[in-house]
Amino acid sequence: MAAALALARRAGGRTGSNPNVGCLIRMGDHVIGRGWTADGGRPHAEAMALAQAGASARGASAYVTLEPCAHKSPRGPSCTDSLIGAGVARVVVAMTDPDPRTAGAGIARLRAAGITVETNVLRDEAARELKGFSRRLLAGRPEWTLKLALSLDGRFAMADGTSQWITGERARLYAHLLRARSDMVIVGRGTFLADHPRLDVRLPGYNGPQPLRGVIGSIPAPPPFLTFDSIGAVDRFAVENGLNRLLCEGGGHLAAGLLADDHVDQLILLRAPILIGAGQGLEALQPSTLAATHDRWDLLDRRPLGTDLLEVYARRR
Repeated sequence: MAAALALARRAGGRTGSNPNVGCLIRMGDHVIGRGWTADGGRPHAEAMALAQAGASARGASAYVTLEPCAHKSPRGPSCTDSLIGAGVARVVVAMTDPDPRTAGAGIARLRAAGITVETNVLRDEAARELKGFSRRLLAGRPEWTLKLALSLDGRFAMADGTSQWITGERARLYAHLLRARSDMVIVGRGTFLADHPRLDVRLPGYNGPQPLRGVIGSIPAPPPFLTFDSIGAVDRFAVENGLNRLLCEGGGHLAAGLLADDHVDQLILLRAPILIGAGQGLEALQPSTLAATHDRWDLLDRRPLGTDLLEVYARRR
């Protein structure tokens, strides 16, 4: 299942309103099929893996990071029907599908067809990867990731409001990777006016889809930027347009607002070994908001990126 999750991560930010799923098919000790949700959502991971496995899938085991879909679609057969038709003997599922059109029906149909089904294998890891998809369906808003590049003294912008080049090259490449895994990148009005960011993906050799780009605040922004008057307006747009993952790259007032409203699902800090002094930080965040308990965040990752330090936190629910 860990290998299937690695396949799923390849598709993050590229599957439209569909979840990014990974599927691995194994016969004995040999992997005979690998798949992940294709750009735009089709073909599904199971379809790709089954096509690679061919007739060898009969009697094999399939590992899927999300319950195979059970509903019919004009874009192709359900993955449940495809697995049954391929004659697999066993399906291992990380988590059930929050989509009410499937939501347990896929597992039930597989079992009714005589296929052995195991569930909740690496469920927490799969749920973390698909948090945006689940939140959009169940909570009516996407997953929000807040990324902040900070100096050692907690500043993310110079005194004049600009924030270019706080972090080094490797950290900046990582920021582009975050954009590639997001459906939309958001900044506040102040950051947009001060830095004129492009907010696009500029990774070497990248040929995937570009995220939508948005600004929160009353400001005329040129195409392709979208403008929103509030965080709630962004949430509504995301739900209406099937966006699962949003990345916020600042500025201070927007970051403070997201944190104060408990609207941040994942917090990413990139700490640079520099001191800015009179620059801008999170002054807009009220002390009472920061006075929460120490168990507000779970640390998922901490490692160096060149000369900078990466810290990834998930909001504990």
